[in-house]
Amino acid sequence: MDLFSNEKNTFSLPDAELIYYPNFLEQTKANIYFKTLLKETLWQQDDITVFGKTYKQPRLTALYAENNKPYSYSNINMHPKKFTNTLLSLKSKIEDVCNHNFSTVLLNLYRDGNDSNGWHADNEKELGKHPTIASLSLGASRVFKFKHKTLKKENHKLLLQHGSLLIMKGAMQEFWVHQIPKTKQHVGKRINLTFRYIN
Repeated sequence: MDLFSNEKNTFSLPDAELIYYPNFLEQTKANIYFKTLLKETLWQQDDITVFGKTYKQPRLTALYAENNKPYSYSNINMHPKKFTNTLLSLKSKIEDVCNHNFSTVLLNLYRDGNDSNGWHADNEKELGKHPTIASLSLGASRVFKFKHKTLKKENHKLLLQHGSLLIMKGAMQEFWVHQIPKTKQHVGKRINLTFRYIN
């Protein structure tokens, strides 16, 4: 089921709250943020171990925060750098829309269609039981897939376009998993910023 629309959408889903703003940032501003973040972010590529084998993570990442609290996922332990002015500007805009405070942002750089993010939930203990995650997309559009852990008919996809904002709330991280799959289509670079609050 494709849930894409050109207007603000609040999706009615079991065990989740999902809100999508396809045009959160005006295109000119989105272009500027994309170019700035691509250049000034201190990107890194960590090793990830899956079923006993170690690989280079299929994307670049960076962690920034208002504090020194680390963030761990998939046996990767990241230590944040201080928010830049660019990130603080975006954080303020997103907090106004979400009516929620964020302490940390995890950035992902998908360099082409071979870069991806496997099925997962943002359910690490430091995020709390039902975290609010705000996901800003800049650059190439990519498909975001998400499915319920037990309700097999609840299997959806959403095209995350340049300048869009996706907000995941409620029990979504407890009952759903999501991914950015690989694609054989020729796609350019995409930056994804996932704002979250670390307890």
